[in-house]
Amino acid sequence: MILQYKCPSCGSDMSFNPESGELSCQSCGKHENIENYPEELRTASFSEDEANEYHCENCGAVLITTAETAATSCGFCGAGVVIADRLSGHLAPQKVIPFTISKEEAIKAFQKWCRKGLLTPKGFMTADRIKSITGMYIPFWLFDLNSKVQVDAECTKVRTYTQGDYIYTETKYYDAFRDINLEYIKVPVDASEKMNDELMDKLEPYPYDQLKDFKTPYLAGYIAEKYNYTDEELLPRAKDKISGYIESYISSTLTGYHSVNYKNKHIDTRNVNSDYVLLPVWMVSYDYNHSEYTFVMNGQTGKIVGKPPISTGKVATWFSGIAAGTFLALKCVSYLMGGGFW
Repeated sequence: MILQYKCPSCGSDMSFNPESGELSCQSCGKHENIENYPEELRTASFSEDEANEYHCENCGAVLITTAETAATSCGFCGAGVVIADRLSGHLAPQKVIPFTISKEEAIKAFQKWCRKGLLTPKGFMTADRIKSITGMYIPFWLFDLNSKVQVDAECTKVRTYTQGDYIYTETKYYDAFRDINLEYIKVPVDASEKMNDELMDKLEPYPYDQLKDFKTPYLAGYIAEKYNYTDEELLPRAKDKISGYIESYISSTLTGYHSVNYKNKHIDTRNVNSDYVLLPVWMVSYDYNHSEYTFVMNGQTGKIVGKPPISTGKVATWFSGIAAGTFLALKCVSYLMGGGFW
């Protein structure tokens, strides 16, 4: 089943407008409130046969997509297309954070970001070589996790003091027990096989107060994918993401000691709730010096992540500057200690 949104005034295709948060017609300027649309996919049940052949309702062209694609644009007429079969039943997202940054705003923000590279080549900073920029809704699972922690530790406090001609060291030993209950809300883990996990993690945080009930019109004019991994499959990664915070919290409850030796540490983290959501990402492909670089931008906050090229000349200048500064500092210390001139 194909969903396309037509303007009720002129019949042209409508797409989601990040600035207004509504469906917008490029032809006549008509706007439609998405909240007025029914939740047509919540109880719908479609076949998930990936071999289905889809046709654009505008021009009749065959839509060529990967098995994960849930929304795209027709390669012939450019109409925004939502493949309802891949967003129904258990594949229907619970929530979505819509784009608030338009394509034009994303391009300007990326160009400005390029000019700020301290160690990037001058050509990269000044060139306008955006090969493509694509708005994508990336599938994520948001986990609500509960961690029950029990810690048994032996701690010491050491005191050194002098009496007469003798220096004494006093060590006191303490048995410490901690019974901790921790709650972590909306821990995000991307569920797309194609996306680089490191890049997706660095795009955080998203403003989760902007989560809206999922409606297919939010996807009109953008690309969207359905998840490749279930919440059960991604739970170990969600646990790993909070493990450092748990360890940090445990340490914060055992301050004031000179040493802490853990005799027993038991951490039981469980999934309280997990929601399947779609989060907005601008994918930027940048062509520089015969190489292609990929960057990602948070479609809500504008945060940009990626690895730009590095100028070896700038790096050498930067390190030589550090070396010169260090040498200068050492000479100053030598002068002050020796009381002489350089």
